[in-house]
Amino acid sequence: MARLEGKVAIITGGGAGIGRSAVDIFAREGAQVVIAEVNGDFGRDATEQQAKAGRDATFVHTDITDPDSVEAAVRAAVSTYGRIDILYNNAGASLAGDSPTERGDIDVFWKTLQLNLFGTWLMCRAAIPQLRAAGGGAIVNTTSIAGLVGLSNIDAYSSAKGGIIALTRALALQLAEDKIRVNAVAPTRTLTERAMKVDAARPTGGAGDRNRLGDARPEDIANAALFLASDEAARITGHTLPVDSGFTMS
Repeated sequence: MARLEGKVAIITGGGAGIGRSAVDIFAREGAQVVIAEVNGDFGRDATEQQAKAGRDATFVHTDITDPDSVEAAVRAAVSTYGRIDILYNNAGASLAGDSPTERGDIDVFWKTLQLNLFGTWLMCRAAIPQLRAAGGGAIVNTTSIAGLVGLSNIDAYSSAKGGIIALTRALALQLAEDKIRVNAVAPTRTLTERAMKVDAARPTGGAGDRNRLGDARPEDIANAALFLASDEAARITGHTLPVDSGFTMS
């Protein structure tokens, strides 16, 4: 039996990169997938790809920094599939203008928090009542090695991702009695088109020199999220799983 058979999953940022891989992997494992994506072309293309493979996916235009858009996405998921079992908060971004705090740009700091911590919080806020109504489920958030150990020169991103770890733990404590598990994945540098562009514009602070097993692939992160979303992780909550090629060993 497929690992997510009969489950309905929302995946934010599902049109490209790690999210696109997760859509493919979750759908292949039997989930009905809601692709919550801000880029319409990416979202529609990902949906069409799943349809060609005979899998069930729906695109919903979603800006995770907009409360109304987030609420509408959750309503659309329930209207289409009747329930929500899994929320994978994949969407987020590191901005090229991030820098050390003493010369940090205030606008970049707030945008980074919005795209990462606030967006994750909004999605959880909207989806939790539906997960509870379904009798339980799983939330998988996306933090980073930057949230675990801090990375030089990207202070806003490290702050936002550290906040997601704290949010994950707080929600896990609150929601255990509702049979809602809350965990997070913490990727190292991952070979996505966006990440490579941002790294190219940033002189220092990358993870590549300490990725002992090499840079991660999008499917490496998506497979970790699949595990945490599946019943194989039924007794795991409140934890952050590093997918870091050994970066955080020392």
